[in-house]
Amino acid sequence: MARPQSLSRRETDLLNRYQRDFPLQPRPYAAMAEAMDMAEDDVLAMLADLQGRGVLGRVGATVQPNSAGASTLAALAVPPARLEAVADQVSAFDEVNHNYAREHEYNLWFVLTAADDAALDQALAKIEASTGLSPIKLPLEAEYHIDLGFPL
Repeated sequence: MARPQSLSRRETDLLNRYQRDFPLQPRPYAAMAEAMDMAEDDVLAMLADLQGRGVLGRVGATVQPNSAGASTLAALAVPPARLEAVADQVSAFDEVNHNYAREHEYNLWFVLTAADDAALDQALAKIEASTGLSPIKLPLEAEYHIDLGFPL
């Protein structure tokens, strides 16, 4: 598969290697750097640059839903003309992992995580106050594993 033009070979190698199997140790970036024959500061700078360019949304662990704190899927019915602006508002909340548009009356879906259900409800209330739209909470009923990693 061809490498996207906006990524260097080194960036592509780093992303492909650590989409999975992130080193779980006190200095994970040092371990990544050693494995890639780079300096730790260079790995950190590369990841920061990729985030700054919008290539990466975040660097962090993905854990099983509700195994560390609480999480939920939620959705908003957003007027189409406001969709991009509301998506940006929702993404600004620390509790929001990601959001995405769907072709449905409820056209903006997002995942929230927080310490507990009360904190989730507080975040949803803040989103409602911020956007003027009432979110619906869609708690997990059945779990499916979807591998979100893909080769670049």
